Amino acid sequence: MTSDSTAAAPGDPIDSDAIGGLEAELTDFWRRGRIRTRLRARAIDPRLDPSCYPLITVLARHNSLPMSELVSAVGMEKSTVTRQIDAVERLGLAERHPDPRDARARVVTLTPHGRERVDAVLASAVAEWRARLAKWDPEDIRTLTRLLHRLSEAASDDHAPHADA
Repeated sequence: MTSDSTAAAPGDPIDSDAIGGLEAELTDFWRRGRIRTRLRARAIDPRLDPSCYPLITVLARHNSLPMSELVSAVGMEKSTVTRQIDAVERLGLAERHPDPRDARARVVTLTPHGRERVDAVLASAVAEWRARLAKWDPEDIRTLTRLLHRLSEAASDDHAPHADA
């Protein structure tokens, strides 16, 4: 492969090396994130499946969520979310209640025990990030946050090219 194969195409301001570097960094970041997720899930409860951690963190940001909103927030199939809630309920971390706005629907809430465990783990996570970023300029952290949000928006399914395009 020659250096021409990595150069930017006319009208394309991003060369292949830049994209390859981004892909490598994101892959490594996601790998480390999966490790952190596994450790944090185990800190909440040693029996908590790490795949349930995103659901738990979404619940932690809200007092309670209707199932439909929870499904949307975690971006998974309803059947998967239902199985995860079943597992989290068995551990005493969350519970379902009738939705006061719709008797047919259910609302999911962290239990007091679940809230206590999740809050402790999230506080520990914040302390870890503070230690990692202690020497960073706060504006750099805000810039990184904005750029990650922008990247997330650009990579969302809504923006993905269609096969028939």
